[in-house]
Amino acid sequence: MKYWNLKKINQYAFEKTGIIPRSMSKLFNRFKQELNPNAEVEALEDFKAAKYQTATSVKYIIFLFLSPILINQLSKIFILDPLVNQIWNRNSSGIFLNLSQEERAFADLQRFEEKLHFEILIGKIDPLSTESVQKKMSTKALEIALEYSKESADAIKNIIADVISIIIFISILIINKRQLSILTSFVNESIYGLSDTAKAFLIILFTDIFVGFHSPHGWEIVIEAILRHFGLPESRDFIFIFISTFPVVLDTIFKYWIFRYLNRISPSAVATYHNMNE
Repeated sequence: MKYWNLKKINQYAFEKTGIIPRSMSKLFNRFKQELNPNAEVEALEDFKAAKYQTATSVKYIIFLFLSPILINQLSKIFILDPLVNQIWNRNSSGIFLNLSQEERAFADLQRFEEKLHFEILIGKIDPLSTESVQKKMSTKALEIALEYSKESADAIKNIIADVISIIIFISILIINKRQLSILTSFVNESIYGLSDTAKAFLIILFTDIFVGFHSPHGWEIVIEAILRHFGLPESRDFIFIFISTFPVVLDTIFKYWIFRYLNRISPSAVATYHNMNE
């Protein structure tokens, strides 16, 4: 890589925000470049540096996220599936990891029994003897036990595979610090290069999804899915405490970012945001 490319990338990666808004700085730089006799050469160099920055950032993003995902899936298929299944199935009493799974299993069996009696009452199926009903219940109970046993084994695999993926992800960040700085610069330039209306739209969209008045329902679904993914008990108290605190903290951080950084870099975007949000 040529020296001018490296110099441009370093400038983009470690550019700091000053007292003067970035839009005013760009305006002065534009007049300065137009009066510069070497403006065409520098413009070509800037274009090549920006092209290199974009290509490097896209490749790094793909590598950064694709590698942990591939390792996660491959480790499950070739290592964790046979190993965990063998250990888990060796314990014949190993079905549930927590009380929440037991409650869901009992609820599934109860719904099946109620559905069976309902279909008999409406004549959808012929009346069954007590032994036949008991046999169907035993078969369904075995199916539910196998289903939740597999869910418990999968939760153990998910924990191990996700830990491996996190280690790989952090290792990539530590090893490839230069690519990370280029990616950070690329993201900053992309975000701050948007129009004021686009910035305001993204801010409103983000806040409404994660900290809006309807966000608790989404957070509840997400937390339940995460807890089931790792085989953790689905404590309603924990979920409600998380929902009542985390979005508030997130909203405070976001408002601080708007006041501390965006208001200094792009005051017009903040004004547009307030006007659109009213």
